[in-house]
Amino acid sequence: MATSVRAEEGHEYPEASPYAEMPEIAATARIMAARTQAMVEGKRLIAIFGANWCHDSRALAGWLDTARFKNLTDRNFVVVFVDAGRPQDGEGRNLDLAAGFGVSDVEGTPNLLVIDPASGKLLNSPQSAKSWRDAASRSEDAIYNELAGFAAPAG
Repeated sequence: MATSVRAEEGHEYPEASPYAEMPEIAATARIMAARTQAMVEGKRLIAIFGANWCHDSRALAGWLDTARFKNLTDRNFVVVFVDAGRPQDGEGRNLDLAAGFGVSDVEGTPNLLVIDPASGKLLNSPQSAKSWRDAASRSEDAIYNELAGFAAPAG
């Protein structure tokens, strides 16, 4: 993932564009593979439904591409990026996959789902999953602390 830095309203954040447009069958296979990997490795699954056109999606992906976040995610999560299209314009993609984990009526991007890979249970609330639409304006520490709160328990 290539990362750049963007400054907006006196706030800097990294950006990355990992949301590849793909048909639902490919996105489903990607999530299933990530879920299997998370089960094998004893980690939790983070599925981020976002879009490359969305600055909040790019900001969240950019933070996750930094060394600080990679250390957290590599130890605790398997992260998969899923293209959600433009749900606010009625042009959403792969939203049935998010609904399968309990996050429906998606109106924007990104949506961050923390999933127990064994049960498929959503560990954050649907409201929490949808709340990431302001990721570009959140601080690095706020994002880190929220994700660290979902880290897989040591076992």
